[in-house]
Amino acid sequence: MSTKSRRVLLAAPRGYCAGVDRAVQTVEKALEQYGAPIYVRKQIVHNTHVVATLERRGAIFVEETEEVPEDAIVVFSAHGVAPAVHEEAEARSLRTIDATCPLVTKVHKEAKRFATDDYDILLIGHEGHEEVIGTTGEAPEHIHLVDGPDDVARVQVRDPEKVAWLSQTTLSVDETNATVDALRERFPQLLDPPSDDICYATQNRQVAVKEIAAESELVLVVGSRNSSNSVRLVEVALDSGADAAHLVDHAGQIDDAWLEGVTTVGVTSGASVPEELVDGVLQRLAGHGFDTVETVQSAEESLIFSLPKELRRDLRIV
Repeated sequence: MSTKSRRVLLAAPRGYCAGVDRAVQTVEKALEQYGAPIYVRKQIVHNTHVVATLERRGAIFVEETEEVPEDAIVVFSAHGVAPAVHEEAEARSLRTIDATCPLVTKVHKEAKRFATDDYDILLIGHEGHEEVIGTTGEAPEHIHLVDGPDDVARVQVRDPEKVAWLSQTTLSVDETNATVDALRERFPQLLDPPSDDICYATQNRQVAVKEIAAESELVLVVGSRNSSNSVRLVEVALDSGADAAHLVDHAGQIDDAWLEGVTTVGVTSGASVPEELVDGVLQRLAGHGFDTVETVQSAEESLIFSLPKELRRDLRIV
């Protein structure tokens, strides 16, 4: 197999977004400040490597609040939780640290505001996703889940002239727009959220993968299978011209057969993926002759979120 003129197009931005960085730092700082164990409800972010690394440092991941011993410290994940979860924690005298991404918190606040004004809320998202469960918990009597354009026909509301839409923050921008268009055909008075719900990092990574996919026979997306934004990147790559696209947790999951006859490989990573995993993929590709790496920069990111207030107080951070 010839190795002539092989290259990698490396998408930028990629990897950690501000919300993920904040959430991971929250667990790390909590372990330093309070000592192990620190309990975390659900995966702090959807990445198996990050979770395993934090487990080795003393984090204990649980599915439900009732699994946390009374009076212990529990961190809520970046995906957000319903008000009932906060109430359960308080009832069990748990010390809580809320690592919900501020952009998810924004959607929660929008849901509460629309519900207060007695709107039916059409929440575009994937059934069972933790973020959707948390947002729905803010106003369960008002929120109807819409899982893509094909789901629009079944939506039933009380008043077609009093309907608003919100979305999960990690969706495909294009599919969400298609869903909103279909909803607006049914409900012409559909009210938009005050600002875009799909987070800046999700949008930026989708724009970047579109650029590299147009020139790549193969796109490798580093990310875990339960990461919604990572799965969306594979779909966007295929829709944008790549002959093939695969999701891999790490370099060891790359099938050498994927590289046969390929001269250009696009590489990107989901918003919860540490850069060391991307480095491993680049090393694996270099071993197959893909030793020219060209960075394709589509946006600059500088947003930083402060740590949760409960942790800042004990760390004495203003």
